[in-house]
Amino acid sequence: MIPDFAHVAAWGYVLAAIAFFLFSLYVAAASRGRGPGGALLFATGASTAWCVASAALIAEVPYAGAASALLSVVRDGAWLWFVLRLVSRIDSGRRRWPVQVAVGVVLARFALVVMGLLGVSLPFDVPAGVIFSQLLTAVFFLVLTEQLYRLLPSESRWGLKPFCLAMAAASVFDLYLYADAFLFGAIDRDIWSIRGLAHALVLPLVAMSAARVPGWAVRLSVSRELMFHSTALAASGLYLLIVAAAGYYVRYFGGDWGRALQVTLLFAALLLLGVVVFSGAQRARLRVLLNKHFFPYRYDYRAEWLKFTRALAAHEDYQDLGQATIAALGDLVESAGGGLWLDDGHGRYQMRARLNTPEITEEEPADGALCRFLAGEGWVFNLEEFRMRPKTYGDLKPPRWLSEMPEAWLVVPLIAGERMIGFVVLLAPRTPLEINWEVLDLLKTAQRQAASYLARMQTAEALIEARKFDAFNRMSAFVVHDLKNLVAQLSLMLKNAERYKDDPEFQADMLETVAHVEQKMRDLMQQLQKKTSIEPDRPVEVGDMLGRICRRREHIKPSVEVSLNDAPIWVRANPERLERVVGHIVQNALDATDDDGMVTACLRRVDDARAVIQVRDTGSGMSADFIRDQLFKPFQTTKSSGMGIGVFEARQYLRELGGDIVVESTPGEGTTMDLLLPAPGHLARERSDAD
Repeated sequence: MIPDFAHVAAWGYVLAAIAFFLFSLYVAAASRGRGPGGALLFATGASTAWCVASAALIAEVPYAGAASALLSVVRDGAWLWFVLRLVSRIDSGRRRWPVQVAVGVVLARFALVVMGLLGVSLPFDVPAGVIFSQLLTAVFFLVLTEQLYRLLPSESRWGLKPFCLAMAAASVFDLYLYADAFLFGAIDRDIWSIRGLAHALVLPLVAMSAARVPGWAVRLSVSRELMFHSTALAASGLYLLIVAAAGYYVRYFGGDWGRALQVTLLFAALLLLGVVVFSGAQRARLRVLLNKHFFPYRYDYRAEWLKFTRALAAHEDYQDLGQATIAALGDLVESAGGGLWLDDGHGRYQMRARLNTPEITEEEPADGALCRFLAGEGWVFNLEEFRMRPKTYGDLKPPRWLSEMPEAWLVVPLIAGERMIGFVVLLAPRTPLEINWEVLDLLKTAQRQAASYLARMQTAEALIEARKFDAFNRMSAFVVHDLKNLVAQLSLMLKNAERYKDDPEFQADMLETVAHVEQKMRDLMQQLQKKTSIEPDRPVEVGDMLGRICRRREHIKPSVEVSLNDAPIWVRANPERLERVVGHIVQNALDATDDDGMVTACLRRVDDARAVIQVRDTGSGMSADFIRDQLFKPFQTTKSSGMGIGVFEARQYLRELGGDIVVESTPGEGTTMDLLLPAPGHLARERSDAD
């Protein structure tokens, strides 16, 4: 049965063994036995075995005492070897005495332990000799740790400082333990019982240096988010334990009011914990603390880059993207907001977005001192540094609006390619943050990513605006084209009026033409003013439409011969647009044919799903190159008065319907145009049933 006083010692060594074992697994996975990492693995493994043997010794396991004594020598020798490896990497092997002393101390101690276990008699007390050798080991550890720290260059001490502190603390503990034992002739069992736990407590410092020093081939790859939440949870748990102890104390000594005071204390403590947990400033302080002391770099670059890219890619609206840019850059430096200024294209930078800061109406000229500095140097302008050391920024004088902007802190240029498209002013951070090379490099890299998104958004907006103008110009071209056709009809009517003005049929056609022109012009005006929407598609009887088109041109030479299908053919289309494009094809055939030539328009069904309007003329014809390269392109025409958009519009609209235009032409012989139309048979049957 383990005595009561030994419970703490046993559990202390067990917990220490678990801690060393887990750290050994991590070192084994990270270092793979290479370089100083291999020596560190040997040292932590020996420490694990020593803690297990010491716990077994307390539990009175047979031969555990001998194992503990021998493993203690191996453990100290392993740690000495690891420290000597670090010293040799710095000192390049010029100093040999530390190695010689270490070998001598370890061998002498090992020999004394073995002789003590074997009961060999010597001229002096062997147990006292073992204690003295352990005391020498502790002293040598302190000397070696001091040598290691003193040999380190000042810029490298940050990495090994935690390790040196850990070795010094463990050595001081052993020095006190064995000095006391040497003076009083026996080891104090109370001090010895917590030795394993004391050595395990310095492991976090060793892990911290292992993460900071790349040469150890060990990387602390714990997730920063996991570390943050685990630390916050542990701190909250410790806080609640302290509060619980305080509450118990208050209740015990509070008399009649003890219960009430305890509840009040617990409520106030929980309220304070909630305020701290949900405080952005406190979370920022904890992140800065962890990143500074537990990781070789302040940022987890992969996580930061993914988060930054997602923040920018999630917004398509210009205003939202501007605010996302401010927030994403601010998150990198724990800033809660700021403002975004962008180039307006006229040599001025205007505030286009803001986050947690008032609106600023002042514009910053592109040739001003601030913009010249940002664009020329590409630096991040630190207003706090400027106030303390203005000469760092040369002759730069910040504009008045920037100096008066509440909590303005950093000015980050946004550079896309070689051009500065804007800049972001970030507000003061939630927690004090040192601006070093790592922060500046990350901001410079991130601002280029943000600038590329903003530049792409600017380009997209300019393209949308250009497309709007293009659509307006195209609509204007179609309107002008329609007006040209209407003018041509009126001109033709006036020309024929001299010959047929007394003909009653001509007079009726003239009135019909004038009414048609007047209605078309009204429709155009209404569409331009957007007072009416485009008429929706509906069933159109193609034969009637083709007949109307040809009747309006029956007084033109040559005349159009019309051939219609026996049965009505129906298509679903916009009546006005379909009549316009077919009329244009017929008019083109008439324009290309001499008065003694021939133009025919034939409507027939191809199959149950399609129909074709075939317009054939014996005019001038077209070459294959012209048909392939120019006929269907807008603003390409062979007419002196043409605009070159009629055939383009015809094919475009027919393809919208699901049809097409097929052209066959021979120069000097004429042209045949087949206007293919989707004419499903069920549509004709439905119309027939409706009639």
